[in-house]
Amino acid sequence: MRATNAPASRARRKRVLEMAKGFSGTRSKLIRMAYTATDRAMANAYVGRKDKKIAYRQLWTQRINAACRALDFKYSWLIDGLNKANIEINRKMLADLAVTDAAAFQQLVEKAKAARA
Repeated sequence: MRATNAPASRARRKRVLEMAKGFSGTRSKLIRMAYTATDRAMANAYVGRKDKKIAYRQLWTQRINAACRALDFKYSWLIDGLNKANIEINRKMLADLAVTDAAAFQQLVEKAKAARA
C-alpha cells in the first residue's frame, strides 16, 4: 500500500484555496494557480506592511510641516529646535497636536524657536 500523506496534503490544499478565495478565475479554483497567487499575495502583503509605516511617517511630516508653515516656521527648524531643547516627542504625536490642538503645537514651536536662537 502506498503512503500518500493524504490528510495533510488535503488540508494544505484546502488552506491555500481558502486563502485564494476572491481571486479571479482559475487562481481561486486550481491548486497550482492558487499556490502561485497566494505566494505572491503573501509577499506583497509583507512589503505592504513595511510600506504602510513609511506612508504614515510621510503623512505626519506633511501635517507637521503644514502647521509649521502657518506659523512662519520650517519643519526642519522645528525638529532641530526640539532636539536642542531636549523635548522628546515623536512625529505621530506632533502631527496629532498640529491637527487637534493648535495652541499646544504653537507652544512647542515657541520652545523650538527659543532653543535654536
